[in-house]
Amino acid sequence: MRPMRHLCSALLLCLSFTASADEVQVAVAANFTAPMQKIAEAFARDTGHRAVLAFGATGKFYAQINNGAPFDVLLAADEQTPQRLEDEGQGVAGSRFTYAIGSLVLWSAREGYVDPQGRVLADGDFRHLALANPKTAPYGAAALQTLEKLGLRERLQPRFVQGENIAQTHQFVASGNAELGFIALSQVVEDGRIARGSAWRVPADQHQPIRQDALLLQRGEHNPAARALLDYLRSASAVALIRAYGYEVP
Repeated sequence: MRPMRHLCSALLLCLSFTASADEVQVAVAANFTAPMQKIAEAFARDTGHRAVLAFGATGKFYAQINNGAPFDVLLAADEQTPQRLEDEGQGVAGSRFTYAIGSLVLWSAREGYVDPQGRVLADGDFRHLALANPKTAPYGAAALQTLEKLGLRERLQPRFVQGENIAQTHQFVASGNAELGFIALSQVVEDGRIARGSAWRVPADQHQPIRQDALLLQRGEHNPAARALLDYLRSASAVALIRAYGYEVP
């Protein structure tokens, strides 16, 4: 009888763990893909909850949420979209906070092509410059602001290749379809440095700060996993991962 008693106890423990574990549907800005995948793994390991991730452009997520998309949490690439959703009653009041501050880089997959001061924009003979759709992707808007500040927007506009989001923009450059492009630092950084190619890290004063806000959506208000994920994003282990990908944390 004793082995049977131990087996029953083990089954009860497993059932108890399963009952307490929940799932959270998360809309994640494309620039935050790599760190969020690692955070989701750690979150599952440390809490037992499961984060189901969808990646895309913040502007498109806004439209999907307004059309009833079943997301519990939004991790945006800006601060305006979560505030707008909260103001419109789609988000839980008081749940919004900045989880990361992004950095914009001008990047080429070719070694030595982009100089550390970004002079290639004015002097280079490139045919294509990739950037994300500025209407839906905050990193695309920051790229346009940078070009405006440099006085190069009108001159370079005929060379623009526009990605639907920052992930597609990175792919244009990585594949060589565009010689260079504006992307998120997090897409090309490893251990605090550019993993391959060449880049100019755009100074923060060239564009508006890319403050990326998280929001608990109304659908997730009573989901324990949704609230646990937002708490986890502010934990020391998550913050360390976020910083490792080149973001600042408030």
